[in-house]
Parts: sequence; C-alpha cells; structure tokens
Amino acid sequence: MAFPFFKRKKRKHLFTAAFYNLENLFDTEDDSFSLDDDFTPEGAKKWSNKRYKRKLSKLSKTIDQLGRKESALPPALVGVAEVENKRVVQELLQCGPLKKIPYDYIHFDSPDERGIDTALIYHKEHFKPLFSEPIPLFIENKEGERDMTRDILYVYGMLNGEAVHLFVNHWPSRRAGEELTSSKRLSAADTIISYMSGLEKEHEQLNYIVMGDFNDGPEDRSIKHLVESKDLYNPMEKLITPDRGSANYKRSWSLFDQIIVSHSFFDFKKGTHSFAHANIFDEYFLTEWKGKYRGNPFRTYVGRKYKGGYSDHFPVYIQLKLNTP
Repeated sequence: MAFPFFKRKKRKHLFTAAFYNLENLFDTEDDSFSLDDDFTPEGAKKWSNKRYKRKLSKLSKTIDQLGRKESALPPALVGVAEVENKRVVQELLQCGPLKKIPYDYIHFDSPDERGIDTALIYHKEHFKPLFSEPIPLFIENKEGERDMTRDILYVYGMLNGEAVHLFVNHWPSRRAGEELTSSKRLSAADTIISYMSGLEKEHEQLNYIVMGDFNDGPEDRSIKHLVESKDLYNPMEKLITPDRGSANYKRSWSLFDQIIVSHSFFDFKKGTHSFAHANIFDEYFLTEWKGKYRGNPFRTYVGRKYKGGYSDHFPVYIQLKLNTP
C-alpha cells in the first residue's frame, strides 16, 4: 500500500532568533576613518556597486529563509556581524524579500579599526526595543595599548510581550594565534558577565539571549566561563561534529557562531517563550557545489579572488515557542 507524503505543518507560534556573520558587508565608498580601502572600486578587491548589490541580494534571500522549514513566520530577531555602517543594514533591509517584511534595526558605530560592527535586525510586529547601547570591550594589544575592537551590542525589549535581554557579539579574532588571543575573548566573556550582574541587581529571573561570532567554540574556556558563571544553556554544544559547523578553515569545521540562552526559556508558563531547538542553516544553496571545498560556505572572496558567494560563515538559529492559552 502506498502512503502519501505529508509535509510537516509549519507552526505559527514558533519564533526564530538567528545570527549571521555577513563576511565584510561594506559599501563601495572610502571611509577615511577606517581601513576599508580594499572594499572600494579602486581597492585590491575591486569592490564594485554590482558586486555589492549582488551580495545584498544573496544575503536578503538567506535571511528570509532562516527557520522557515519549521516556522510559518520570517525571523523575529537576527543578529549580524561584519557590517560597515547603518547604510549597509538599511540597504539590506530594502533588498529582495526583506523589503516586504516590517523589519527595523539597531546599530552603533564601534571603534573597530576595520570599521566593522554588529547590528540587530528585528521584526516590528513581534519585537519592541525599549533600550539599547554599545558595551565597550577594553582589551590591550601586545604593546599595552587599547586594542580597538567591536563593541558588544546590548538590546532590551519585548518579544511578543515578554521581556528579553539580548547581547550581539563579534569577539576578537584568532588571527595572531589561539593561545595569544584567548585572554581577549575571556575578557569579552567577563564583560558580559559583569553587565549581567548589574542587570540582576534590579531584576529577577532574566531572559537572556547571547548570540554572535565568538571566535571560540562551545568547548573553549571563554564560552564555558560565560555559560557556567551565569548558568546559561548552550544548545550549540550538540551541533558541532567533525563533519559539520558554521565555518571551515583548513578543512576543519568550527562552530564559533553560537546562540546561548538562559534556563528561563525552559519554563512553560502562558505568555512566555520556551526553547524548541537550535540548528545550523547550512542549506545546499549556501555551499560550494564542487571541487575540494565542496560543502564549505560559498564565500564572497577567498583572499583577493572574487567568488561571488554569500559568506564564509553559515547562519545559526534557535526557535522559541510562544506558550499560548
């Protein structure tokens, strides 16, 4: 007997919170206050308006699809990294399928030398921001001077009427070596822990969502320190395998892109959100389709060579179920 194939019914009360490192989303204009010369038409990467618009189109289609296999709704919250300024976020939201969705964003310029920042994109029908600010990260380079890196973006608001505290991160890279830079990421963890401690003096049982490209994985000291200090839950611990991650370097997978939540999301009271699941959005269209890098994220650039892809990272996401009467 043949049985018909039934597609899983998409749920209307399942809300997606995602994070996506956009891999150098620069406009084409030279900013004299940052090191963005490569991303100009005359620069080393020959960053033209055509290439910029193509990248916006690809990213727009990707963001629109996050969590759509399970949910009938577009993402409610999307943290992004490696955006140059407000303009690129605005133009992303005015591009492709995103222009039909009532999105807005929160962004602050950070002191990063390359001029890349984080931002939060939010669905105005589901999230109402009440307060936001950049949290400076004070770390030093080997000369003992302040290392100008990305701020941590803090946003407090109401997700479908429930208060949530969000932190969008892009922690210091490993470019100078994992061991030499690990203290910087520990400092970033301590910065969030300290900020949370301040919030907890005024409120009880806070709902935390901490997302970002942490440049450390779930098992690294900085992430463990953050999770254990504040009794958080990191669903990404179960997703990393030797054959799967959010980025690939020298044929080795990593899961530096993570979304960590408080245990309060495991309550099931009416009007609150409960954690449903987490995943890496590593759909086929986001990957290299052939060659020795088959299955890796389809990048915009490899060095100075233009590939025309999406990003060198896959997005990650969690889904929260709204507990209705």
